[in-house]
This record gives sequence, C-alpha cells and structure tokens, in this order.
Amino acid sequence: MRAVVLTKFGGIHHLEVQEREVPIVGPNQVLIDVHYAGVNFPDVLISKGLYQFKPELPFSPGGEASGLVAEVGEGVTHVKKGDLVIAAHPYGAFAEKMLVDAINTVALPPGADRVKAAALLETYATGIHAFKDRAALQSGESVAVLGAAGGTGIAEIQIAKKMGAQVIAAASTAEKLTLAERNGADYLINYESEDLKEALKKLGGVDVIYDPVGGRQSEMAFRAIKPGGRHLVIGFTSGDIPTLPWNLPLLKQASVVGVFWGGFWRINPQGNIDNVHQLLSWMAEGAINPQIEEVLPLEDAAEALGRIEDRKVRGKLVLKVS
Repeated sequence: MRAVVLTKFGGIHHLEVQEREVPIVGPNQVLIDVHYAGVNFPDVLISKGLYQFKPELPFSPGGEASGLVAEVGEGVTHVKKGDLVIAAHPYGAFAEKMLVDAINTVALPPGADRVKAAALLETYATGIHAFKDRAALQSGESVAVLGAAGGTGIAEIQIAKKMGAQVIAAASTAEKLTLAERNGADYLINYESEDLKEALKKLGGVDVIYDPVGGRQSEMAFRAIKPGGRHLVIGFTSGDIPTLPWNLPLLKQASVVGVFWGGFWRINPQGNIDNVHQLLSWMAEGAINPQIEEVLPLEDAAEALGRIEDRKVRGKLVLKVS
C-alpha cells in the first residue's frame, strides 16, 4: 500500500511516500480502505515528536479518515466489510489502509459526504464533548472561541450556536473574523488590535471559553470569565503553555477544565459514539458544516501539514488518499 511515512522525529521534512505492508487486523480492530483523511494540528506535533506520545518509527501520521471497511477483527459486530465509515486513531490515516480500534469506528448514513465526514471527528467530536460533557453548556450562555478561524474554531462556533449559545469569536485578523462571522459568530474580537480581556468585559464577560490556542490570550480571557464560568483547555497551537495564577480561579469562582477527546473515546466509547451520531444528524440537517479549504492529493501531506503549522488554513484541509 502507498503511505506517507515519518522516518525520523523532528518535523514534516522527514516525511516520505513509501510502499508499506498492509497492517494485520487483530481482535476488536478494523482495517479501512482510506478514501479521505483529515489534517490536524496534532499531526504536526506527532511528526515533531512533541505530542503526548511517540509512535514507534516509521509510521504514518493522520488521525481521522473516511473510507470502506476492508476487514474486521474478532469481536467486531457493529460494522462489517464494505461499510462506509469514519474512524479516528492517533496516527495511520495518511495511508491507503488504516488500522483502527473498533470502538472509534462509526458507520456513515447513506449519502453522507465522505470529504466532510473525514473532517468531522478530531474537531467536531472534540467540540461536542467539550461543550456537552465537560462544560455542560446551557442555551443562552456565552461562549468565547479563541483561534476562531481554524478548523477547530469554525467547528466550535457551529456547535455552540446549535446548542443555543451566544458566540464570541476571537482571532488575529479581520479576514479570519469575517470567516467566523459567516459561520455564525455573534460578536467579533481581534486580539491583535484589541485587549481581549477588556473586549470580553465590555460584552458582559463570558460563561465558557474554548481555548485551543494557549499563550498570553488564555489568561486575558480567563480574567473576563463570569462566576461559575468554565475555561476549556483544548491545546496550545501558539506553542506556549500558559501559567495561570492560581488565585484567579479562586477569585473568579470559575473552573479550568481539561478536554482530551483522545482519552474520552477510550474511557467512554458509547458516550463518544452517541456524540458522533448527534454530529452526523446535525450535519445531515445542515446545522453543522465542515469548512473544507482544499482537498489535496496524498503526496502533498507535507505541504498540508506545513500550512497547518504556519497557521495559513481557514477551516480544514483534507487529503484524497484513494
């Protein structure tokens, strides 16, 4: 099978297109003929050896895909050979065949868009888990989305709006904020030209902060959180893990809440599947709509990851694998 393979940790320049052996399916596993693979920021970190774990070299990056079930292992009953599915795994999607855990493999309904479905799990499943399971977001509450024009930000704007929230989009350029507004944001803050804390306070503060960015803006946002607010820690695309003064949660009577979807689907697989089915229902009715900036061939995986790393992507990139 063709695969984009990382031969050495250190960055995307170590990626090569190679012919690899087809993975062997074990119990409770599914082998997928990958049609499309979503591209995400964690793929960049994994390639650099900076993620929470390091796969054994060589391996193929890529954490989410859509495609056809090629083979199922012992104990798998909810999908069968030939089913159109989406699946996520920490790595392996940038290849013609991907081996995944059955518990994170979900059948797609007839007529589902395979390209958009390939971009659904990493960002949208994280978002619904964050808002529903971790923040207990209520209709009428306010949500501030940091980094609001990337694939993660757009997904969370759409989900928060569907759940009845007022959404404040925070991003670094007017162009990014225009995209956020087109996807439903009610209020816009340019945190390069405005003070994020003061801008949020002018809006009355914020109930929930969705923060995949980290860095200085994390503390600025938290200083504008309402009593009982929840600051959702998703990741650190800025490259800077913030250090929050511990007196702030005390004085603000607010919570800092970790969100790790990769742990959630392992600990509570049925809860995750229920969330994914909800997302598929919302996508079918048009309430959420993954914004695909471009579909690139598999051979351009390094280019795609470079654009993600340089923060030049509005929405999501997807690789066409087979």
